[in-house]
Parts: sequence; C-alpha cells; structure tokens
Amino acid sequence: MKTLKHYSILALLLVMFNCTVSPKAIDYGNDGCSFCKMTIVDKTHAAEIVTKKNKAYKFDATECMVNFMDDFKSSEIELFLSNDFSEPGTLIDAKKATFLISKNIPSPMGAYLSAFKNKADAQNKQAEEGGDLYSWEELLMHLKG
Repeated sequence: MKTLKHYSILALLLVMFNCTVSPKAIDYGNDGCSFCKMTIVDKTHAAEIVTKKNKAYKFDATECMVNFMDDFKSSEIELFLSNDFSEPGTLIDAKKATFLISKNIPSPMGAYLSAFKNKADAQNKQAEEGGDLYSWEELLMHLKG
C-alpha cells in the first residue's frame, strides 16, 4: 500500500512539473507591451515571446519583440510568435514566417513590419503594396544592423 502512495505522489509531481510551453492569448485592448508599455490593440501586428519556463511576454509589434530580445539569452526563449497579417489575432511561429516591410502598411511602432505564415500571402501583399521580404534571420540582421 505504501508503494502505491509513493507512485501517486510521483505521478502528481510529474503532472505538476511537466508544463507544456505554449502561446498565451493576448487580451487586445487590455494587455500592455512588455517593451514599450503601449496597450496592445492591433490584431495584425502583435507578437509574443514564451520562455522555456512558460512565461509569456506580449508585444504590440514584432519590432518591440526583437528589441526586447536584448534582455534575454536566446537559450531561455522557447517560442517567438508574431500575428499573421492574413489572419488577425492568430499567432504564428516567427522563425518560420515571412516578413514584409512596406511603407504602405503601417504598424504600431512605425517599422511598417508585417508577418505572414504563408510566403505566397506575403508575396501577394508585396505585389499589391510594395516593400521587401525577409526571413526571420534576415529580419533580425536588418533590424539590428
């Protein structure tokens, strides 16, 4: 009987400490940007970092997320997320996204930066609005350079 109790306690501890790292919903109009402190209202440009300890930091724009990264070791970050311009309010993996910087698409912090889950959507929007396309790595070099 004592062994069963030990297994129950062990199982409970495993459940408690086996948290899955996942995105946290952004409460538009209420949540504040972790970098610039502005209220997050734009569902097409918001972003989020989730650490390996499952702590979420929310941003009103991808460029705020990139600037906030200076405060972290990249090894501490599990997820980089940006809103999909084509599906407002939907967070996507920023490392796999295609980014468009177009002076014809304003973003909250003035970088004219939008993220797209599908490269074809980004190319179509670029054909309509002009601008330059970037991968995540290219975007980091462009914004930090």
